[in-house]
Amino acid sequence: MTLAPPKSGTIIRYAYLWADQHRRGREEGDKDRPALVLTLAVKADNGTVQVLVLAITHTAPGIASDAVPLPAAVKARLGMDKEPSWIVTTEANAFVWPGPDLRPIPGRRPRTVIYGRVPDNLLQQVAISFLTNRKRQISRTVLRTS
Repeated sequence: MTLAPPKSGTIIRYAYLWADQHRRGREEGDKDRPALVLTLAVKADNGTVQVLVLAITHTAPGIASDAVPLPAAVKARLGMDKEPSWIVTTEANAFVWPGPDLRPIPGRRPRTVIYGRVPDNLLQQVAISFLTNRKRQISRTVLRTS
């Protein structure tokens, strides 16, 4: 798939691999889900773009600081479902863009893996939550292979 790298704050459809699944030796995620592109890093020597994504789930966090709610109005604007959702900030997947785990959004025409972008203030809130959890050493990153 040939796609330009997304901007931070873009929500993509992605086969997310949870950290506990990875720890048990899994290499593939159970299901395709929306994921928020938190940040990108470009390697100067070869120009590859590494993307850090956070899972979006319908499961409410056990601890409020483990996730940031995805507002219903943002979900509606992006054409997502009406169920409450949270952006998990205690773990992430990192992969070289575009990677094999991108998935087309069901029913979208033309076919795309991109829902759209969240507002900058929400992206900032998510980034602060992720960095806070990282500082507290409760954040894990799964490095995905291509």
